[in-house]
Amino acid sequence: MSPVRDDFHRSQLAIAALFFLLGFQYATWVSRIPALKTRLDLGEAQIGLLLMTCGVGAAVSFPLVAVLMRRFGSRLLSVLSALALGVVLVALSVVPNYPLTLLVLFCDGVAVGCLNVAMNAQGAALEARYARTTMSRLHATFSAGSLLAALLASGVTAFTGTLAVHFGLAAALLAVLVVVARPGLLTDDAPAAAEDGQASEQASAAKKDRRRFVLPAAATLWMGLAMVFGTVTEGAMNDWSALYLKDVVNAGAGLAPMGIAVVSVMMVLARIFADGWRTRFGDGRIVRTGSLLAGAGLALALLVGGVVPTLIGFACVGLGVAAVTPCVYVAAARQGSDALSLVAAMGTTGLLAGPAVIGFIAGATSLVWGMAAVAASAAVVSLCATRIGWPAPEPRTTEPLDGRLAPDAS
Repeated sequence: MSPVRDDFHRSQLAIAALFFLLGFQYATWVSRIPALKTRLDLGEAQIGLLLMTCGVGAAVSFPLVAVLMRRFGSRLLSVLSALALGVVLVALSVVPNYPLTLLVLFCDGVAVGCLNVAMNAQGAALEARYARTTMSRLHATFSAGSLLAALLASGVTAFTGTLAVHFGLAAALLAVLVVVARPGLLTDDAPAAAEDGQASEQASAAKKDRRRFVLPAAATLWMGLAMVFGTVTEGAMNDWSALYLKDVVNAGAGLAPMGIAVVSVMMVLARIFADGWRTRFGDGRIVRTGSLLAGAGLALALLVGGVVPTLIGFACVGLGVAAVTPCVYVAAARQGSDALSLVAAMGTTGLLAGPAVIGFIAGATSLVWGMAAVAASAAVVSLCATRIGWPAPEPRTTEPLDGRLAPDAS
């Protein structure tokens, strides 16, 4: 293997470790919510507020993330925020009361916001530096981290119910991941900006006057809207698919959870292959076509009804929206760290507010109309994608996480 391939493979695995780490950390504490509820004697409403507090911390972190990205760069910010997430786990295992738990989870949300922007900046820089698509696979490793966290939680709780043991072990694993990944992380955040004259001018202006507030460009706002409606679609499917199958389609208790499973499996599989599609067809076409597939597939499922058509519609959503987030992150990174921070914050807002909005619609009308709003959200992503200046497809290679190069796209 050539030195260039060695360098790419090393950095790819290091950045993948960050995505894996974020999924692992989030699923670790979420999987032990019942234990937190028991230890702190919480009600359902208090648990809901805990989850919302974490999301609010991530959503409002945009100004801080933008400053930290300019000051420290994505490499150092990735390391610091990843370590902070380990500290959060330790704090959650010993926090004595509910108000302090809210504070800890707010800090968790801020750290998640920082790592989310920093690791996506690393991924975008990796693609630009080596002219190889890999962002979709990086996002797939987030799901792998969540899966391993769930398995670890199941294994640990079989031996002990003590949160300190579980979270302490998880925090130690996070620290090991950070130490192993740090040498392979990229030191330059913005190779993509050099490829685009407009992005380069924006970066130069930002360096000349970092204190002056600059309104985001129209393209950045369209990216943010695409991210909002994309995450609304993704989040709502995770939260409402099982209930739709049970209450509307009258699926049995054993089939109801299959909605989430179908969406999740299709998203992981699509992200494994999406980098090849991006290389061949271009990011813009993938986002436009995928979001239309998601919206149309879900809409047809709602019209036809029945368990099988519904699951097929859900599969279309998972397949269609899988590449939206990776592609939009790459496009935002080309505009600079401020644009990436804003788009990430808007995406978090959609993920946080989307399921609640769908709930309000369902409460005022029916869950069928609520799911119709999800289909409409996917269609809006396609509309937003037509307003984004996507880079033209280039001769690139698709690099799997095992380091073997796929053939150049023709």
